Amino acid sequence: MTGLFTKLTRYLSLVLGMALCAISLAASAAEVSAAVASNFTVPMQRIARSFEQDTGHKVLLAFGATGGFYAQIKNGAPFQVLLAADKETPARLEKEGLSVTGARFTYAIGKLVLWSKQPGLVDDKGEVLRKGTFAKLAMASPKLAPYGAAAMETLTRLGLLTQLQPKFVEGANIAQTYQFVASENAALGFVALSQVFADGRLTQGSAWIVPASFHAPIQQDAVLLNTGKDNAAATALLNYLKTEKAQAIIRAYGYDL
Repeated sequence: MTGLFTKLTRYLSLVLGMALCAISLAASAAEVSAAVASNFTVPMQRIARSFEQDTGHKVLLAFGATGGFYAQIKNGAPFQVLLAADKETPARLEKEGLSVTGARFTYAIGKLVLWSKQPGLVDDKGEVLRKGTFAKLAMASPKLAPYGAAAMETLTRLGLLTQLQPKFVEGANIAQTYQFVASENAALGFVALSQVFADGRLTQGSAWIVPASFHAPIQQDAVLLNTGKDNAAATALLNYLKTEKAQAIIRAYGYDL
């Protein structure tokens, strides 16, 4: 009888301990709302899942154009973290007093790629652009998306801007630009390498990775907004982006660090 009582006591202690642990985790868990540049959609989804599993925090993700997010944040949108597609927007938010001073850092260096869903259409030197044997060329809006600005710089560098301008189809952001090409409404287009590259290889179609020297570096910065300065999940998410686990995911999609 004594042995049974001892086992029962141990079992109840174990159950109580697990319950207290669960209560403690629930109490310490928080939720963060993050605005994320469209080009970083897939890697960020993977990072968010890993972050939630490792920390217990919850991440609410919104994807879109960096320029659009800037306007929303200026107008009071309740984001706590911004992962931009450039470095200028986070710097501007800091200068305007809308983000925490000193919390800004570069989480990835983006790469521009000329991509077609059709195998063999895009050669490995981008000579297809000179041939002009296509009806439409997709790119993101250079006013809203850094990848669009990089595409314009690339065409200027190649001396093809005036020649190809009548063929332009502009997406509001890099996600919409990708859809133009993926749906074959445009035969080819300038997109983010991360959208067509995973685990060290091109996922489909044909592509030319634009040399980094053809445009200004696509330095993508993250920033903690004022609305997130007292949010444990917001701080934890930004710190998580610097971990080896997160950086391995970032590299797997073709970004530099």
